Amino acid sequence: MSSPAYGGGDIRGFSNSLISTMNSRIPSSLTSRNVAVIGAGAAGLVAARELRREGHKTVVFERSNQIGGTWVYDPNIESDDPLGLNPSRNIIHTSLYKSLRTNLPRESMGFRDYPFVTKDGNDQRDNRRYPGHKEVLNYLEDFANDFKLTELIRFETEVFHVGLLKDDDKDGKKWVVRSAQKMRGGGGDGEAVDEVFDGVVVCNGHYTEPNIAEIPGIDEWPGKQMHSHNYRVPEPFRDQVVVVIGTSASGQDISRDIAEVAKEVHIAGRSLTEGVPTKLPGHENMWLHSMIESAHDDGRVVFQDGSSVTAGVILHCTGYKYHFPFLETNNIVIVDENRVGPLYKHVFPPLLAPGLSFIGLPWKVIPFPLSELQSKWVAGVLSGRISLPSQEEMMADVEAFYLELEAAGLPKRFTHNMSDYQFEYGDWLAAQCGCTPSEKWRKLMYYEASKKKRSQPETYRDEWEANHLILEAYEYFRQCIPTSV
Repeated sequence: MSSPAYGGGDIRGFSNSLISTMNSRIPSSLTSRNVAVIGAGAAGLVAARELRREGHKTVVFERSNQIGGTWVYDPNIESDDPLGLNPSRNIIHTSLYKSLRTNLPRESMGFRDYPFVTKDGNDQRDNRRYPGHKEVLNYLEDFANDFKLTELIRFETEVFHVGLLKDDDKDGKKWVVRSAQKMRGGGGDGEAVDEVFDGVVVCNGHYTEPNIAEIPGIDEWPGKQMHSHNYRVPEPFRDQVVVVIGTSASGQDISRDIAEVAKEVHIAGRSLTEGVPTKLPGHENMWLHSMIESAHDDGRVVFQDGSSVTAGVILHCTGYKYHFPFLETNNIVIVDENRVGPLYKHVFPPLLAPGLSFIGLPWKVIPFPLSELQSKWVAGVLSGRISLPSQEEMMADVEAFYLELEAAGLPKRFTHNMSDYQFEYGDWLAAQCGCTPSEKWRKLMYYEASKKKRSQPETYRDEWEANHLILEAYEYFRQCIPTSV
């Protein structure tokens, strides 16, 4: 089904309308603060917009020369360290592979007041319901341009240190950001500059620092290892036997991508099989296995189901670690087994709120609208329009949440995994901000997409039957979003 036309106008019309009215929304009694945003990906862009809407003076620090963060495709890889283990390596900050398409319908992905709709009449755009990564970047570029966010961004500026102005400043009232702009011509970094801010919003993403599976005997195994962070195209795996660890969205996509050219692809994952390797239906060269038991110096990889293969490559599609190398909080905020904490509602460290906040940590979510609500909350708290509980109350809430996870048998690494809980959480954020709750059509579209992905893992992106949800989405766009200046 083709998408309904968007209300007779294009996105730029209503964007300008929103921009022209944003200053009039700000009560004069609210506090305007100087705020630093770290990163100009999707989270950093929407944080910048909401902070400026609330009247804050905002500076966005972006190490690259463009916006988009993880949605910027870079064909280069960390060839000197394909596992990404060396912290001093020449880091490539994107993890996109060339064939990547979204795993959610575009209509569900967009910011709440800036729909991710098709561009009728523009044959340079990808109008598929599940578009490729370039279309997502185009959307973010449209968003940044229409809301004039690029004027807030310092491109090619690396942040080396974020810390309290004084070591004994436990209230987090002032923060020092040390940065340096990259010199033209690849001459390294310029002189470091320290600046003082009332608040710092961390939006540096969490798809750069690879998480690697531990495999007994791997040091003696003679083959090549790499992480999906450094996967771009399948051609390097032609005629090889490849073991892929992990069955996340990227693991599934990459396995099928590689199978087009590889001799064999063996996928290792939890609960994939009932004790025996299974050939993937519809594929002559793909097998499902249980997790890897061990690797050996003769090239064999042995699985927990007792089977083994002689492989030349092990590809880790095993996720990423939260990583904030620039952040110094005197150990008030730490990353423990991929739990960033303690954080009140995944955003504010109780002992440092509201001066320090994090946007975009939750995963298994629709990220853009959730980051938008988090950003509205942060902006409102910083201005004084929204109040936080006391430090003691926030810490008690965090501790109770941790106990709930423990009682449910969930390890620390699942702290920021939301899945179905994302909508309850989003509605809580909306209530704090005085916004409407999550749209019903967006929730139903998410559930429908998840169901299709489970039942049709290879074709779910190319077929969509729930057309009534698309119509509901476009009706919402027409009714709830201005279309002219």
